[in-house]
Amino acid sequence: MKKDDCIFCKLANGDIPTNTIYEDDDFRVFLDAAPATKGHCLIVPKEHFDNLEQLDDETAAKVFPLARKMMKLLKEKLSWDGFNVMQNNGTVAGQTVFHFHTHLIPRYKDDGQDFNMKPSEPAEGELEAVLKEIVS
Repeated sequence: MKKDDCIFCKLANGDIPTNTIYEDDDFRVFLDAAPATKGHCLIVPKEHFDNLEQLDDETAAKVFPLARKMMKLLKEKLSWDGFNVMQNNGTVAGQTVFHFHTHLIPRYKDDGQDFNMKPSEPAEGELEAVLKEIVS
């Protein structure tokens, strides 16, 4: 179902023009309007889901095969050196549009971007405590 006040519903369903590189019955893939790098695009389902938690299993199962297909296309056409696949959920994680979408970001040597996590060094027993919290 589309949401009338959702900009990504309008973009994904063609109500607002996009720089579309791929479309099928379930998704539209288009260039990001504010790209991090050359070829940065978004996979956006035509049906509205606020985030990954709300995404149904059928749609979720199609996202990574489509990401792989688009990654190959972008490699062939743009000759990237690396690739990020990003999906943010919640404001604290960087989600700014509350319609599930996946960023495909070609990476180039010296492109000035840094999406790398900063690993921590957990205290003795911390991982075991977290594991116990999750599986108990």
